[in-house]
Amino acid sequence: MGRPAAPRGQRALRVGLTGGIGTGKSTVARLLAEHGAGVVDADAIAREVLAPGGEALAEATTAFGGGILAADGSLNRAVLAGRVFADPAARARLDAITLPRIAELAAYRLEAVPPGRVAVYDVPLLAESGIADLFDCVIVVEAPLEARLARLARRGMDEADALRRIAAQASDARRRCLADIVLPNDRGEQDLADAVTRMWEDRVEPALS
Repeated sequence: MGRPAAPRGQRALRVGLTGGIGTGKSTVARLLAEHGAGVVDADAIAREVLAPGGEALAEATTAFGGGILAADGSLNRAVLAGRVFADPAARARLDAITLPRIAELAAYRLEAVPPGRVAVYDVPLLAESGIADLFDCVIVVEAPLEARLARLARRGMDEADALRRIAAQASDARRRCLADIVLPNDRGEQDLADAVTRMWEDRVEPALS
């Protein structure tokens, strides 16, 4: 795999962290934060962007109708997800509304991580967005389909919905083509934590010097 280093000037080492739904990417993000990385979460920014009172939610309501709203005026994420994961055109409309706003906020927060540190962008759609070249290093988290389905079931997602969402995302092969580091998550959480520690010590820390 590639070496996580590039000429950076006076900025943090930028790491793109991605993986399909249910692979354990968010767990890896938490572990990297425990090692001192500054983590920017694309999903959290997406929730901010679609918060009540914002332009993005107003545009989404115009595009998809008032049925995507809960009784209190907030976004009913389950309803919207059901619409966009079943309809590629609908997903493209939503992406056009949200992705530019998400990218702007993410860039601002990644720039805020001081030089000499590691800035991690936890982003599920890295491959789909074509942004891999923005990072000094891309980490891809992978897990077997059975493990992913089991994790999603524990979140309350039925298998048919989980399979639709997995199919709507980039394939493992497509993500792997962009990876500097592939991190398998096919064992227990302690094994994953040990793998992240090894990666941090052997691959990430040397790139800071």
